[in-house]
Amino acid sequence: MAHWPYNTSKWARLREAKLAETPLCEICTRRGLIVDAVAVDHFQPVRQGGSPFPALSGLLSLCLSCHNEKTASFDRPGGQTFRRRFKGFDAEGNPIDPFDDWHRKAGGRSKDGEAGPRTDTPRRAQT
Repeated sequence: MAHWPYNTSKWARLREAKLAETPLCEICTRRGLIVDAVAVDHFQPVRQGGSPFPALSGLLSLCLSCHNEKTASFDRPGGQTFRRRFKGFDAEGNPIDPFDDWHRKAGGRSKDGEAGPRTDTPRRAQT
């Protein structure tokens, strides 16, 4: 049985809006794969103080595999000790995890101006 806020009509509308806006798994897309999203996940889990009904930019469209990967590595108690929610790199060699410190050091800002995961495709760091 789903728990609050996931059993509310407000969450159902928010979930449908996110999947309509971003129908493909955002992490698989960074991996160069085309996979339909079936889950909508909070950037910051509700149990860890995240808003239960954030703006769409505070949510991720994910396939079941990526959703389970994030839940296992970050959302569970004690999972915050892992540095990355998602493992791997894109074709440019950048971490696919939008929360990776690399994105913040590269000047990543969320659409509301706060430091956070980059939503655009970052350029490869110059060496």
